[in-house]
Amino acid sequence: MKKSILTLTIVGLTLISCKNEKKEKLTVSKEVKVEKVAKPITNNIDTNTSVLTWKGTKPGGAHSGTVALKESSLVIDNGAVTSGEFIIDMSAIKNTDLDAEHGAKLVAHLSNGDFFDVEKYPTSKFVITSSDNKDGKLAITGNLTIKDVTKSITIPATISEKDGVVTFKSDLFNINRADFNVKYGSKSFFDNLKDKYIDDLIEFSFDIKVKK
Repeated sequence: MKKSILTLTIVGLTLISCKNEKKEKLTVSKEVKVEKVAKPITNNIDTNTSVLTWKGTKPGGAHSGTVALKESSLVIDNGAVTSGEFIIDMSAIKNTDLDAEHGAKLVAHLSNGDFFDVEKYPTSKFVITSSDNKDGKLAITGNLTIKDVTKSITIPATISEKDGVVTFKSDLFNINRADFNVKYGSKSFFDNLKDKYIDDLIEFSFDIKVKK
């Protein structure tokens, strides 16, 4: 498959974290240096079917939703992801498990200074630095930046093509909000929360489709 780039409208974050036996362990380390690549051809992303989802948990419950991408791109060469940059629109956090009134209150809380402080940090970013393909399973490594804190993470994913549509899809993976100074209700920062805490781990997945 010819080298191609995807332009996306993504998905996002929200932190209330999760625990799930099926989720993959996420590798977090220091920021990795990015090498420049030649500018590829731009493909169209199907924003109606592409989605990035999140799920967070606390004692007695969980909440889930989506986030959107903007100004994003993905480079695929011979079936392998070689590079990419995804700008996450933090103002586009949505809740999907509550009614309209309670969902709006949750999103407002996630957007304020207790969590992501969207007014000060309107976007987050993920920049792919490397990709390892083993038996059809990709390990996508890149620098994730949230609230001006950058960490290198590795995400398990697959890429496939059917009827002219390329699908770039992750397994479930976790991000630790404490790594990015999202402190509200976190036992990593407060020791007197008892059962009023919110889990540090947030579960994510993405399913991105591109029409050639």
